[in-house]
Formats: sequence, C-alpha cells, structure tokens
Amino acid sequence: MFSSPTSSRTLATTTLKGAGLIDSDTRMRDATVDKPGGRKGASKIRTHRTRPIDAYKEPHGPGRASMLAARTQPGGASDVLTIRGASTVGRLRRNAVTAAVAGVAPSKAHTPVKAVEVWKDFVNRRWNPETRFLNLESMMDDPEIQKHNLLPPGAPASSVREASVLFKLASHLRPAVQTLSLANNNISSGQLLSTLAHYLPKLANLSLQNNNLKVWRDIDFISGRKGKLEHLRELILLGNPLRELEIQNGRGDKYKSDMARRFTSLIMLDQEAIATIAFDAPGPSSTVVTEKRATATTFPYEMRPSFITGVEDSIVSNFLVRFFPLFDDQRATLLDAYHPSATFSFSCNTAIPSRARIQGLHVSKEMPNQRKLDWGPWLNNGSRNLNRMGGGGDKVINSLHLGSEEAIRAMSTLPKTKHDVSGSPEKFCIDAWPVGQGENLKLFISLHGQFIEEPSQGIRSFDRAFVLAPAPPSSRAKLNGWDVMVLSDQWSIRAYSTHDAWHPGPMRVQAGDVIPMQQKPTGSIASSSSLIPAGARVQLEHTISTFSEPQRNLIMQICERTGLNAKYAVDCLENNAWVFDRAIANFEQVKGALSRDAFL
Repeated sequence: MFSSPTSSRTLATTTLKGAGLIDSDTRMRDATVDKPGGRKGASKIRTHRTRPIDAYKEPHGPGRASMLAARTQPGGASDVLTIRGASTVGRLRRNAVTAAVAGVAPSKAHTPVKAVEVWKDFVNRRWNPETRFLNLESMMDDPEIQKHNLLPPGAPASSVREASVLFKLASHLRPAVQTLSLANNNISSGQLLSTLAHYLPKLANLSLQNNNLKVWRDIDFISGRKGKLEHLRELILLGNPLRELEIQNGRGDKYKSDMARRFTSLIMLDQEAIATIAFDAPGPSSTVVTEKRATATTFPYEMRPSFITGVEDSIVSNFLVRFFPLFDDQRATLLDAYHPSATFSFSCNTAIPSRARIQGLHVSKEMPNQRKLDWGPWLNNGSRNLNRMGGGGDKVINSLHLGSEEAIRAMSTLPKTKHDVSGSPEKFCIDAWPVGQGENLKLFISLHGQFIEEPSQGIRSFDRAFVLAPAPPSSRAKLNGWDVMVLSDQWSIRAYSTHDAWHPGPMRVQAGDVIPMQQKPTGSIASSSSLIPAGARVQLEHTISTFSEPQRNLIMQICERTGLNAKYAVDCLENNAWVFDRAIANFEQVKGALSRDAFL
C-alpha cells in the first residue's frame, strides 16, 4: 500500500525534529511545489537598491544592504559562513546567515539625503533675518546645489515643483520675508513664479534682474491686479528681454504705465521712482452716510494773467521776441546770448495729459500732423528726465551741458521748431521776477507755451525756465546787442495740450456745469460786435462741449460772426470741410433763405 506525499512529508519532518536538525515549528517544504526560500507562486523581480527604511532598522540588526555587502565583499567566496543552529549547541534556523569574518562588524548602509533637506539648508544659508532679505540669486552656481544635482528655478529641465518648495520654505522663515532676490537665475517663464504670491503674499520688494522674461504673460503670473502681490512696493526687471525691448523701441513710458497698472502699490520700478498722487483715505466705518454734500468743481482761486514784477516788461519781451526766432532758425548765433559757464538741459515728458486725452487732440482728424510726431529724436539726444533716467550717474552728468559752446552744440542736435511768440501771444504764459540781491541780482523767467515741430508740423507743448543776468558792458552778449545773458536754461517738452490751461478765469478740477468764459480783450473775435446774446453764451458753450477744442473754436467764431445757433453753425462748417472762410462765404449766399429758427 503506497503512502501519500503528505504522510511521507509528515514522517520525514518527525524524524528530522527528533534528530534535532530542524526546529519544531518549521514546516517541511516540498521542492516540487514550494519555491526555494519559501516563496510561493510566481517570483517577483527585486532590486538591491538601498531602502530608506534600512537606515532606521540598522541599529537593531543587519539590514538587507549590510547583508548584501557582506556577501559581496572581495574574497567573499572563500569567507567562512556560519549557520546559527548548526553547532553542537544550537539548532538550524532558516535565514540565519551572518558574516563571519573575524573582527569585522556588519557594514552600515549609506543614509540617503533628502532633496528637501538640501533646499532647507540652502534657504537658511541665504536668509538674513535682520534685514528680512532672502537672497536666491545665481542658484545654479551654489556648490551644494551642484553637489546634489538639484534643479533650481531657471535651470534646464526645472519645473514649478522646485520653485514651490523654495517659496514654501521661505514662507516658514521668521520674521516674514520682506525682500526677495531671484536675480541671475535665467528664469524664462513666469509659470515658475506662479506660486510666489501664494506663499509670500505680503512681499514688499522683489528683484528679477538679469533673467529671461520675454512677454507680458510672464508678469501676469505675479500681477497684483489679479489679487497677487498686492503689497509689492519695489520691482526690478533690469536685464529682462521684456523690459529692454520696450526701452529700446521708445516705449519706456508705456512699459512703466503697464507695470503701474499691474502692481497698483508699486512705488519703485527698476530703481526709479514712479510718480503717484495719493490721497488720505478714511478708515472703514459702520455708520451709513446719507448726507449729500456739495462738491467743488473749481479751485478756490482763479487763474491769473501772466505775472511780471520787479522788472520792466520791455526787458522780458525784448529778450523773448529776439531769442525764439533765432532759436528756431539760427541756433548757432545764440552763442552770443549765453554766458561762457552757462548750463543747458532738456527733458521729455511723453505722457499725454489728461485734458488732451479727453479732448482727443492726438487722434483728431482736425490735427492729422499729431500722428506724425516722433519722440525718438528727443529721447536719443540726451533727455534729462530724472524720474526716468536709465544708465546710472554717467547719463545724469552727461545730459547736463556746461558752457555756452556745449549748450549750443546740444541744441543743434534737436529737431527744428517754430515758436509763434509775436503772432499768437495768447498761446504763451510768462512769469518773471528778480532773484537774489545786490551784485548777485538775477532775473528768473518761466515760460509755458507751444511750438510747431518740423518737418512733421505737429504741435508740442513746453515749459522753459531761464535765469538771466545783466550783460556786462564788455561782454560778448552786450557787444552783440543783448541786454541780458543766459546763465541757466532748462527746457521741458511735453505732449500737446491747449493753452486753455492758463486762460484767466476759474480753474476746472472736475466735471460740472459749464464755466462761463471771461470776456476777451477788445480787438479779439469775441468783441462787443459779437452776435451772440449775452445770456446765450453759457448755453451755447454747453451745447458744443462734446466737440474737440479746435472745432469748438470754429463753432464759436461762426456763431459770433453770423448769429447762427449751434446746430446750424455745425452744419455750415461740416458742409464746408470745417474751413472758416468757406463757411462764411456759404452763409452769405444762403442767409436770406434761412428761417428765424436758424439763429440764436
């Protein structure tokens, strides 16, 4: 009678246990069924990589790594292996293989260093708690980062994950980070900065200098107008293609304006101040205010005419009437009018004034030459706008021209101009008064006005300040017929805005009822012979207030000359291409056929 495999295995197990060759709790394995080592089923491929858990098991006993190392030591084939339990005092225990090299303890596994620990150490090394400044510049050059083959933001193949780790670690620093520099990291995508505002929402100063940000979308990842970095006060983008391209193409003002719109709390951009006007805002109140208060629409003081005091008017007028024709046509001859140590500088303000923007003067069909104007020849020849001065101290110094010859040389590089000082004095505002005393008595002249730029024939506004001194009898100025000579000449060129700004009368500060115009001097178009009834002028000005300033002037002239109301005056001008003489001639032809409704 044959015994079953199970009964045979049981008999063999009992025999071995009785001989003390195996433990009593060890089950006999069948080589035809069980896999070697006690594993059952399909074998799984396993590697011998060091597991982090081994580092924690090692103090209590040998781990996989140390056991493997013991097996693979040089000469391991000849090392004596002992099996616990195989001696005369012990019994065989499964998986009880140990190294038996005399005097050699089992080797410890190398403990892996986590990347987050390296980043944490890096952030702590770069942190200055006294100034609350975290310096994350040139991270790819850091020896520890290179040693552990980490990829900081901006490195090839880096991702948002590394940047997020850095910003999160930065958020744990105390006191809170106020200034962060990410300069010189070759960051080419704003997406790497997308978590910056999340972890450091109250960051006040940020430097992204010398990176590779190219488009506005990169800035929008941290833009304050989306609720991000709402407390940012200073931003540096020097050395980024986005900023440099805007400056090179003459769009520096637009670049600055766009940045200010994105970061409303910004006061410094690229190490230059941003001009802002701020008002004290009242704190929140739980009281509901229902009272409607009167709102002023004008300043408490009216605009006054030109102010000249302490000096004869003829001295001022003679200087200006002679100076500007020479400046327009023969600038080199002005060398006689400047003191040998005189100073000259000019600056450009390319922003369109609010008044002009509302009136649409720069896109008006009646002023087509405005679109032909170009700021390039001015900006590229030494504009000294200190609020927008790039290039450091050298440019500040070089844009101030010392000496009469240097001053005339600088003027000669600028576009030609045409100042109609004599023909249209109402377009200029002059203030003059003496400064100093005794032998140091000087004359200060402040002039506001406009000029035509050639060859475009567009109009620009300007402000010019002179400091004059009496010309000594033997001086070059006196010998050439100048009673005074220029000691200082500062010239500001602006985008065009009408001369209504200094028109005598109430000064508008916001929208409201039409302000009555002051009576114009005798001899002007608006004289006593005007056909506009006294009580109808205010209503007429209100009716035509939506037209541009040149159109309003033409409409008023037609109404004063013909007595037509606003509707018919506009029709008359539109049918005659807004040419005043043609409109008047057309009116004379048809006035007999017009009804009473056509007149004021």
